[in-house]
Amino acid sequence: MGKWDYSIFWQEALNQLKTELTEQEFAMWFNMEYENSQESTVIVSVPSAFYRDQVIQRYQNLIESVFYELSGQKITVEFEVKARNKDLVSSELKENQESRKTTKSELFLKKGAEAVKRTEHAQLRKDYVFDNFVIGENNSFAANAAIAIAKNPGLAYNPCLIYGGVGLGKTHLMQAIGNLAWKERGNKIIYITAENFTNEFVNAIRTQTTQKFKNKYRTADVLLIDDIHFLQKKNETQEELFHTFNALYDANKQIIFTCDRPVSELKNLSERLRSRFERGLNVDLLPPSYETRCAILAKKMEQRGVNIPKEVIDLIAKNISSNVRDLESSLTKLIAYFELTKKPVTLEVAQQQLRDSFGSPRQNNVTVDIIQKVVAEYFSLSYSDLRGKKRTKAISFPRQIAMYIAREITEYSTTELGIEFGGRDHSTVMHGCQKIEERLKAEPSLETTIQKLNQLIKDYNS
Repeated sequence: MGKWDYSIFWQEALNQLKTELTEQEFAMWFNMEYENSQESTVIVSVPSAFYRDQVIQRYQNLIESVFYELSGQKITVEFEVKARNKDLVSSELKENQESRKTTKSELFLKKGAEAVKRTEHAQLRKDYVFDNFVIGENNSFAANAAIAIAKNPGLAYNPCLIYGGVGLGKTHLMQAIGNLAWKERGNKIIYITAENFTNEFVNAIRTQTTQKFKNKYRTADVLLIDDIHFLQKKNETQEELFHTFNALYDANKQIIFTCDRPVSELKNLSERLRSRFERGLNVDLLPPSYETRCAILAKKMEQRGVNIPKEVIDLIAKNISSNVRDLESSLTKLIAYFELTKKPVTLEVAQQQLRDSFGSPRQNNVTVDIIQKVVAEYFSLSYSDLRGKKRTKAISFPRQIAMYIAREITEYSTTELGIEFGGRDHSTVMHGCQKIEERLKAEPSLETTIQKLNQLIKDYNS
């Protein structure tokens, strides 16, 4: 035994932690091996960097406190990544499986029966699976976290909030978790949008069936709620979701949300519900890089069984940078052209068919600053007028138009737009956009003005 051999303390610490944690939690996160020690440091190995980061965040303080109780001195635990022998890992997994109460024959019969019953989940899109989700540098963290959640719902990263702009794959990733958990584990999965959750709750109050509503959502194994930004100002629905959250979390059931912005930017949300959203893992999805856009288009072509020239794919990837939805829309248009005209899709054809998509300000990295300058010049105002505090009609109307255009062609949230327009509240931005929408219905000529401004913005940015 070396001078600073803490292997006996390490083994005793594991024994003690095993009694303090649940069997599943210990089996999942304490797949570590003692390596060596120094005077006040113990070094243990873990199978991956991802595993290391999570153990440090979740358990390092706990492990070190147990060491202190056992040894009477402060010992730091360090984690190093070390690849494991596959046979050894398989053996450990086998032992964990055999330690379960269910016998192999019972497990086989149970899985066989469930496999017959489980085909496709009624609430989930069958194409929203991990195999169809292209992972790139913009979404790798979110995707890997989602896979970990699907394999161990309720144990890894609970709750989880996935946020980002439109068309970036939030719903795809959320439903992929549900599909995998449903097919492999047979969990009770409930997927619903925040709007429909609200509607169901209102209907339950109206029909005096709130207990039935509570039983439905509080007995789920995995609850997926899409677009929680819709819950702003819905105080009673927030209250119900708060209690539903607590019931599921206390029962170690998985809860996953999506939102179009970080939860910190949701202003009309109760603080205690906000704290629940922020309690777990919050991951963001960013617009895909050029390489990821090419990979997404290749994947979509493979799924559709079509072949489009590489130079056309390159053209789309370079000109459509906003989100996955816009990429797919452009590809679908070219596929439709080919199927309906029976003519090949050449570079010239693609440029002609997609000229409107390529010309959209959304694809040209337009900033709020550019929009403000163009609108101010068009209405013969100064740039500072739109960002200032004056509320005269001559300034407020152009400011509202600028807000409306910014919301339509950028990925900024209303909170971010409020900051760009002189530190205004997001509700002011929403009100301004609503005023323009109302005027568009009553004054068709205003549409022409906005189209002209969009063209000016595009020209300014080119």
